[in-house]
Amino acid sequence: MDFTLNDEHEALRDSARRFLDAEASIAPLLIPGATAETSDYVGLWKKVTELGWQGMIIPESYGGLGMDYVDLIMIVGEIGRTLAPLPFFGNLAGTLAVLAGGSEDQKSELLAEVAAGNSTLAFAIADEGGSYSSNGNDVLATQANGGYLLTGKRGFVVDCATANKVVVPAKLDGNLEFFIVDTAQSQVNSELVEWRDITRQVGTVAFAGAKAERLEGKNAANVWPFVRDRLYLVLAAESAAGTQAALDDAVAYAKERVAFGKPIGSFQAIKHQLAEITGQVGCAIVASQYAAWALSVNDDKAPMAAAMAQSYASEAYRDATYRNIQVFGAIGFTWEMKNHLYYKRARCNAELLGPPAQQREEVMRMLEQQAA
Repeated sequence: MDFTLNDEHEALRDSARRFLDAEASIAPLLIPGATAETSDYVGLWKKVTELGWQGMIIPESYGGLGMDYVDLIMIVGEIGRTLAPLPFFGNLAGTLAVLAGGSEDQKSELLAEVAAGNSTLAFAIADEGGSYSSNGNDVLATQANGGYLLTGKRGFVVDCATANKVVVPAKLDGNLEFFIVDTAQSQVNSELVEWRDITRQVGTVAFAGAKAERLEGKNAANVWPFVRDRLYLVLAAESAAGTQAALDDAVAYAKERVAFGKPIGSFQAIKHQLAEITGQVGCAIVASQYAAWALSVNDDKAPMAAAMAQSYASEAYRDATYRNIQVFGAIGFTWEMKNHLYYKRARCNAELLGPPAQQREEVMRMLEQQAA
């Protein structure tokens, strides 16, 4: 087992860093009342598609780059570090769902369009109450004219507003199936909701007899676990990088802010805060890198590694951004400072796919199954 980064990984990360430092800006969001629409959400995505990031984990046979999950988190980490506002997460979730649930013909058609930058996906897995489950009970599918019609509503769909196709779990004759729906039709209504993290768009999607195509993969029950584990990794990598950014920002401020004739970083109370974050950063990065390696090689401990990484990294990020604001003091609470954007991203990353306690429960169940 070797999940250390090689020169190619570091080169990929450095390339992403240079691009996002030059092209991504959260300045438009540092204005009271700003929302994700205020940022260049779609414009930045167009630039990203020219780099091929949307096709990183799509196999070459379907038109993608065929890279692994360690490569992926090099990009994801930089997105998390900069809080780059773009529909990367939602499109990735939809891509993973097609990879897991589509037939060969469907994957060849749908994923080739995504890899070429001609199509953007989303995954409508959560119900209106925010529960992430693949039971599909709140969306029903019926057969009509040789196809399928969907009726119902899904909530907390990341990047639904920018997706031209959305993957939806639904019940068909009492059985769980996954469908892909074109969002351009009038029977589909996407509506953004007020989401704490204004660097990411989240909304609800309602279906009123919308035409749909059933994903024809063999085992629908495996689609959500496959997608969930990989989204855990993505959130963990985002959170690890965000924790590092919160630490770097707090250290820089502690060196320049003077109180009682000394930089505040010289005071023990501040040193202890920064030392705690430093330890958390190291553990979060290692946890996400191990999970990425495990998923890349299909290790049997990959689901456990992904859940552990998300549980730890999301809590570390939440704690680090809280401590970051404490180091900055009153100015850290102002809208014009970027601290609150990282704090909000941290809080949302810790809840988006279920709270850290839920992932720890999943780990316990896996351990119990291994021991049985």
